[in-house]
Amino acid sequence: MFEANEDRYQKMIYRRLGTSGLKLPVLSMGLWQNFGADNDYEKCYEIIKEAFNHGITHFDLANNYGPPPGYAESMFGRMLKDGLMKYRDELIISTKAGYGMWAGPYGDLGSRKYLMASIDQSLARLGISYVDIFYHHRFDYDTDLRETMLALRDIVLQGKALYVGLSNYNSEQLKRASAILNELNVPFVITQPSYSMLNKWIEKDNLLETQYSLGGGTICFSALQQGLLTNKYINEIPEDSRAKNPNSMWLKEKDITPEYRAKMKKLDVIAKNRNQSIAQLALAWTLRNEKMTSTLISTSKISQLYENLETLKHLEFTKEELNAIEDALK
Repeated sequence: MFEANEDRYQKMIYRRLGTSGLKLPVLSMGLWQNFGADNDYEKCYEIIKEAFNHGITHFDLANNYGPPPGYAESMFGRMLKDGLMKYRDELIISTKAGYGMWAGPYGDLGSRKYLMASIDQSLARLGISYVDIFYHHRFDYDTDLRETMLALRDIVLQGKALYVGLSNYNSEQLKRASAILNELNVPFVITQPSYSMLNKWIEKDNLLETQYSLGGGTICFSALQQGLLTNKYINEIPEDSRAKNPNSMWLKEKDITPEYRAKMKKLDVIAKNRNQSIAQLALAWTLRNEKMTSTLISTSKISQLYENLETLKHLEFTKEELNAIEDALK
């Protein structure tokens, strides 16, 4: 039976989610990829256990994570049965609904019917009675926003979630949703956007400041831009890499351009001067503003988890380093 390291909380940094009572580790574990039917269960479980052994208490899922959809939740539910459940009160488990999950008009977006069915299905796959955070996964332009927010309220009132979050919402959408949630007394504490050195849309949108003004925190995903912000592709494309996989949805071989490699070589110099890899530099960069509560990592190898955890040793940046990074990315 799994026994967690007694010193696990000494190894992690935690930040508060806005004005809420909830804190998250600055590195959270996402199960978006690497936890599907084609992945080895024992290796996946070892990664999750080691993450927890190093103070990662937050595990982020969604109903459609896999592949196939639902598989990541089922796998994590098996891990809970296999030993993690004894630590349930030390874990923050989040899941989401908002993308296509089943056939027909009721298996997608933000209707009350879809969200209420989704939370029940997710809890069944996870084998638990509640999640700590339940997100609406993306803004729905076809459903009245109040209907979606009322569904989130009722999920909390039914005891199926402790807090709610909104993912892939921009600042204006967050303001509109937050106003409704405040009126309904719903504990809205977190938003989850994509963000990386190569994807800075939240800076133009002023999202961090908007969410902070609403009293909530922010956690970003794709901080390594599907592997582009690593040392992996500087010289060649490894045969076992995501870019070589013809089934890869997000990263293609054509993305590894000479211009991209030139930028990575400049970032590599900056990273080495900080005694970091490009991946560690990229993760630390997303956390440079303390309004960013946490950043999600997802690894297929335990060695990658250990590399990511080394990021914690050097989160600070000088003004000169930040300017050098901006110049490298031009």
